[in-house]
Amino acid sequence: MLVLTRKPGEKIMIGEDIVITVMEGRGDGVRIGIEAPRGVTIQRSEVVEAIAAANIAAAQAGPEAEELLKAFLPPLS
Repeated sequence: MLVLTRKPGEKIMIGEDIVITVMEGRGDGVRIGIEAPRGVTIQRSEVVEAIAAANIAAAQAGPEAEELLKAFLPPLS
């Protein structure tokens, strides 16, 4: 892991087309801006972890979960 010290307004380049800009420090946090191509996905790690945990829980759901979901869907004609 590369660890850098940056001041507000300073930038970090990742490759040729991703730029991280330190916007400001706030107490125990820091605001950053990220410029990246539209096709690059940018997510907070806690969101990715929460989605993965929800997907695992959904995959392990029992047969009663299927019936609950069916109750919310309109009938097929």
